[in-house]
Amino acid sequence: MGVVMEELVAGLIVFFAIHLVPTFPAARTRLLEALGAGLYKLVFSVLAVVGLGLIVYGYGLARPFASDLFAPPEWTRHLAFLLMLPAFVFLAAAYIPSRIRDRLRHPMLIAIKTLAFAHLLANGDSASALLFGSFLAYAVYDRISLKHRGTAGMMERAKGSLGGDVTAVAVGLIAYTAMLVWGHQALVGVPLIAPVAIPS
Repeated sequence: MGVVMEELVAGLIVFFAIHLVPTFPAARTRLLEALGAGLYKLVFSVLAVVGLGLIVYGYGLARPFASDLFAPPEWTRHLAFLLMLPAFVFLAAAYIPSRIRDRLRHPMLIAIKTLAFAHLLANGDSASALLFGSFLAYAVYDRISLKHRGTAGMMERAKGSLGGDVTAVAVGLIAYTAMLVWGHQALVGVPLIAPVAIPS
């Protein structure tokens, strides 16, 4: 199983290594001075995309061969579906000025924690534990790091409005529906909705 996990582990290392840089302000400053803001952002973006691509690819490879750590009860699947709905709204709110974003302060991290927790509940295999446990640990660590750095997060930006709330909820619902219908199967090969049999 270790060999099968190699791509997933490599993706997690690349993705989180680059995302941990901002949690060390001195190191980030040195990189900015050495590379310049433009190149730093380019390198960050490229490595983040490469890492995420490896994660998706590696998880798809590893999941069929992963060992079962526990058997999730059926109710955890329903709870995961329920939790993912606000997770997508929080994710949308991270990019859309809204009162939701103002209130949550760090909607992206809350979305990651909600998503990771939901998937840990509903999946008892080792590949899922590694993947979503890593994301949950990162989100918790980054939130603590932000407190220590005194970063206000989204509160530093312009205040949101009711229209922004409506937009964030609408975008979140659309993204949630797309993932439910076909996105999850396209990404990891696991359909969330069983196809309806058409009588011949």
